[in-house]
Amino acid sequence: MNGLHPIEASELHARRERVFLVLAGLFLGSMTMLNILGVSRFIDFSFEVFGVTIPMALAVGVLPYPITFLCTDFISELYGQARANFLVWVGLLLNVYVIAFLYLGGIMPPEPTLDPATGLPPTEAYDFAFYKIRFLTMGAVAASMIAYLTAQLCDVTLFHFWKRLTKGRHLWLRNNGSTVVSQFVDSFAVITITHFYAGALPVDASAPIWPQLWVFIGSGYVFKLTIALVDTLPFYVGVHYLSRYLEIDPFEEHAKGEL
Repeated sequence: MNGLHPIEASELHARRERVFLVLAGLFLGSMTMLNILGVSRFIDFSFEVFGVTIPMALAVGVLPYPITFLCTDFISELYGQARANFLVWVGLLLNVYVIAFLYLGGIMPPEPTLDPATGLPPTEAYDFAFYKIRFLTMGAVAASMIAYLTAQLCDVTLFHFWKRLTKGRHLWLRNNGSTVVSQFVDSFAVITITHFYAGALPVDASAPIWPQLWVFIGSGYVFKLTIALVDTLPFYVGVHYLSRYLEIDPFEEHAKGEL
């Protein structure tokens, strides 16, 4: 009569699960885009300061990535550390799922004619785009998964460390304090592993490698850090209204353990 499914104990329970589904969907969707787009293109955001050019090359796959940290912060604040960690592990399995189908799609018939020099079909071939994305994604999968798991678990752990340390106060500190560290961990890991393990970065082999890698690391980190600072206000507003809408007291987790 009230429109609830039999597994939904009440309107409040349904509301809480639907909000969690939206946050989890944004998280997992952003992770999927990151994995597929990855390093398929680098955007040049270089700028000048007092006549000095500051290089900033950003992988297109990084664009949706900061949303994942905002989603886990919301889930950590409203639903607790255990559920946030569970979502991180689901995201890891999703990475494996995506890679599995990219692999299967590449080995099923018909067998493409590959260029020995590039390992890819001719650029005019219909399936060139698929094999190019597959090459870049498969090449960077180890970097993506290791960096993702390390950074996300780091983010969730530090978020709750600051929450316990401040006894639930200073929302801005745990939002930014966790993300600042975890974003650097992610940026450093994904760039170094992508280069040294997969060799999938567009670097100049004749030039020193570390200055080039630091440009990629710094560019990604500055972008992620900027978004993290900008989303502080939306995070405050979101927690304020969602805690009322869901009838969840974020302080209860600190006082009595996770909900």
